[in-house]
Amino acid sequence: MTEPAPVDEDARRLAELGYKQELSRTWSGFSNFAISFSIISILAGCFTTFGQAWNNGGPVAISWGWPLISVFILIIGLCMSELVSAYPTAGGIYWWAAKMGRPVHGWFTGWFNLIGLIAVTASVDYGCATFMNITVNRFAPGFEVSLGNTFILFAVVLVLHALINVYSHRLISVLQNVSVWWHVFGAAAVVLILVFGPDSHQSMSFVFTETINNSGFSDTSYWFYVLPLGFLLTQYTITGFDACAHVSEETQGASTAAARGLWQSIFYSAIGGWIVLLAFLFAATDVQAVNEAGGFVGAIFDSALPGNLATAIFAISTVGQFFCGMSCVTSMSRMTYAFSRDGAIPGWRLWSRVDANRTPVNAIVFGCVLALALTLPALYEAPNGLPLAFYAVVSVAVIGLYLAFLIPIWLRLRMGDRFEPGPWTLGRRYRVMCWIAIVEIAVVSVYFVMPLVPEAVPFSEDFTWTAVNYAPIVVGVMVLSVGLWWALSARHWFTGPRRTVDDDAATGEPEPVP
Repeated sequence: MTEPAPVDEDARRLAELGYKQELSRTWSGFSNFAISFSIISILAGCFTTFGQAWNNGGPVAISWGWPLISVFILIIGLCMSELVSAYPTAGGIYWWAAKMGRPVHGWFTGWFNLIGLIAVTASVDYGCATFMNITVNRFAPGFEVSLGNTFILFAVVLVLHALINVYSHRLISVLQNVSVWWHVFGAAAVVLILVFGPDSHQSMSFVFTETINNSGFSDTSYWFYVLPLGFLLTQYTITGFDACAHVSEETQGASTAAARGLWQSIFYSAIGGWIVLLAFLFAATDVQAVNEAGGFVGAIFDSALPGNLATAIFAISTVGQFFCGMSCVTSMSRMTYAFSRDGAIPGWRLWSRVDANRTPVNAIVFGCVLALALTLPALYEAPNGLPLAFYAVVSVAVIGLYLAFLIPIWLRLRMGDRFEPGPWTLGRRYRVMCWIAIVEIAVVSVYFVMPLVPEAVPFSEDFTWTAVNYAPIVVGVMVLSVGLWWALSARHWFTGPRRTVDDDAATGEPEPVP
């Protein structure tokens, strides 16, 4: 195993990239891996978006869709690992885009990434609140499972995550490590409960060949439209791994540790998530109950297990989702800090400020407030009872993040041999892997702005605004606004990453970091 580079080497490399060592570099390589592993969180996405895959494809969308899409995501992650090894900065992917392209590339990448990270934080914490509401109700039946109570819990969880990130900088890295083991042993406990708890299990045939179409769309569109919508489960769950880049300025030996942490977080999550999902499917003996619950995974637990074991699974998942949301706030705030440091966000002087503990407090508060605002449509119930607003936020997260991933990957492909790799590199394999990554991102971005139910199809007889997938509205407004902002103003003053060290500091010996 390669030992982490000394802190002064990390600071020297950061100075070469143009920045002072302002954040506290106390994270180990394992902590760097842990934050992305926690954000991916198989105890979050596998539970909260299971219904999307169940209703849009059924077991086939899960048992085959998960490993298939995971391979494509791993390829995306390997392309990004090469980039973080070359450019280990908190700005991460937007910095890469500006470095390999022009300021306009950094501008769009940064805004896609920021909106995506805010949406991920919103969706994870809302999912956590949903499961928390159910868990509390099982212990205190008087606490109603409702949209209002869920939203109140969502706000509380956001505040708690903000406070933890503001006041417990050193504790955060410790909690990331704890989160890894909670996800490992918690997922193992869930699988064991679903293996030994039910009286019977589904057949191999059901798990690997059964198709379900509860979407409302015609069965003739199953393979080319309905089934791909079910892939949102995998594409959403395995995302946020760019966190390894965002905390690279706080990681020791970042050029190798962040690159390794990024792809390994995807790889191990893909394996663990598939095992958990297969356990769900084998335990789903009461298909009608799951269908009547809109594909909600909790119907599997309630129909297959005694009440106490079902409650245990809800509790395990809720804690895992809490850890996940905490990590999302950390990643989001570092991206906000870095993008503000380069003057891109209105009020940038405020959001790029760090406190005495070297924590970007204002950036944390800024992101959490926007996450709360983005989720307000969840207060309105869809006519079919499905959490369409939640799925819309999920779609915004997937589209925003993956479009942000696409731009630097395309720029790296365009650079070819002019790219100067870091110690972790793809070698000559970069060309085919970058092309695969670009095509996959383009395809999923198109699918996830499409209507999720027939009632969301514009000009249809049953159209209703409460069923609309507002992901294309949010993404469209974002692209239009950011584009106009660039054309009318930002192109005159946004020059990309701003150096915070002079050339002498970048080539000389930096001062020791306390």
